[in-house]
Amino acid sequence: MSAAFDPKAFGKVAVLMGGLSAEREVSLMSGSGVLKALQSRGVDAHAFDPAERDLVELKRKGFKRCFIALHGRFGEDGTVQGALELLGIPYTGSGVMASAIAIDKVMTKRVWLAEGIPTPKYALLRRGAYQREQLMKIPDDLGLPLIVKPAREGSSIGVAKVQGYSEMQAAVDAAAALDADVLCEQFIAGDEVTCPILGTGDGARALPVIRIVAPEGNYDYQNKYFTDDTKYLVPCGLPEGEEAAIQELVVKAYRVLGCRGWGRIDVMIDAASRKPYLLEINTSPGMTGHSLVPMSARAAGISYEDLCVQLLADATLDQPQGGQGR
Repeated sequence: MSAAFDPKAFGKVAVLMGGLSAEREVSLMSGSGVLKALQSRGVDAHAFDPAERDLVELKRKGFKRCFIALHGRFGEDGTVQGALELLGIPYTGSGVMASAIAIDKVMTKRVWLAEGIPTPKYALLRRGAYQREQLMKIPDDLGLPLIVKPAREGSSIGVAKVQGYSEMQAAVDAAAALDADVLCEQFIAGDEVTCPILGTGDGARALPVIRIVAPEGNYDYQNKYFTDDTKYLVPCGLPEGEEAAIQELVVKAYRVLGCRGWGRIDVMIDAASRKPYLLEINTSPGMTGHSLVPMSARAAGISYEDLCVQLLADATLDQPQGGQGR
């Protein structure tokens, strides 16, 4: 696949990694992998940490495009994308609007629900603006257990599974410490899967679905990145037709948000009805040794190095320079 791309044509490339979010550690692991992969294919790639260097340096130092390996806020939320638009430096992944919507799990749900895409029922709490009575009514509305999470964090940071009323306050307080908006979500019991998407618009296509089997069903930050106990099944082993239906659904969900380049959508399949419910989308997915997009790509015959080069080749801008815009 990478043979179609001339690494010299990319010019000087910055791999944006680290950053200021709670996912800095994971981003550094992702970025290091991407950097090594691009360099191994002859790309003039360099590490660039926006937490330590001013983005204006990208222009001053002659960088021609950016591979965004930042995760979470200030990297996956449209802010860096907006800065790169102003600098006129093409970048990987979704543009400003899609990134800003996708980082916010509540806004993502609102768009998906408007388009008829299934996602678990939810309630939104704003930090400091809810009463205890309101808090205790949520399990009545959503059922128990339920999930509590910050609206704009990734990597399962701040996520809690609430088993009873007595656990609500602590779970909401923990999520509110990370985000002003706290998402309380219906728990869907069943298979946990994820599906990456590559491409843009009509050219977007789903990669193989991965089924995740975590210890005690707890796919948390530790089990995502730092243990080998979590099992990732690809082929996913779902009943015939289910994988294709999920792939079709996630591509639709990706397109309606206006995503481009790549992304990954997490899905729960209700054990009783076998209905899939979309949880969230990642527009700058992990690229670590434990990460799921490279794993799925490998199952489709795409090496880690080829994946990185392809994503870099697709780098673009919302408003290409030289055009008149609107």
